[in-house]
Amino acid sequence: MRVAVFLDRDGTICRDVHYMRSPEQFELLPGAAEGIKLLNELGVKVIVATNQSGVARGYFTEETLKKIHERMVEELSREGAKVDAIYYCPHHPDDNCECRKPKIGMLERAVRDFGLNLGKCFIIGDKKLDVETGQNAGCTSVLITGPETEPEVKADHAAANLREAARLIAKEIRG
Repeated sequence: MRVAVFLDRDGTICRDVHYMRSPEQFELLPGAAEGIKLLNELGVKVIVATNQSGVARGYFTEETLKKIHERMVEELSREGAKVDAIYYCPHHPDDNCECRKPKIGMLERAVRDFGLNLGKCFIIGDKKLDVETGQNAGCTSVLITGPETEPEVKADHAAANLREAARLIAKEIRG
């Protein structure tokens, strides 16, 4: 069974602009491409799992979301980094769907698509929701910390950015 690193998008890979509505708003965070490139070099699958309730709220369409993700892939590619898949939940939090984090529907879909062992996988994110998703799935969690970090979040590891998180994971994988 394969290993993957699940990444939140906003606040982990790119600047969180609160309901990103256009590709022009996409801005890679410092260290994000470098961290993803290191994960690529480790040979693990790199999978984005992101809640995007702005679709259900009518702030943007799934077509716009697709264009935002295309921009993300292009910018990462320019830096020599790539993601293997992007999963998103377009539902409203009140919909009680199975794919919205902290539920693990997006991760379970990746298990089916890539033959993953969640117990050997990692999740990196900047919110309590991401850490809870990892806990619910049995993944090792890495919290990206900053001034907005919720103090009660208890992740397995903490890192200042995606590059530092990838280095932590590399140490754990390499033993």
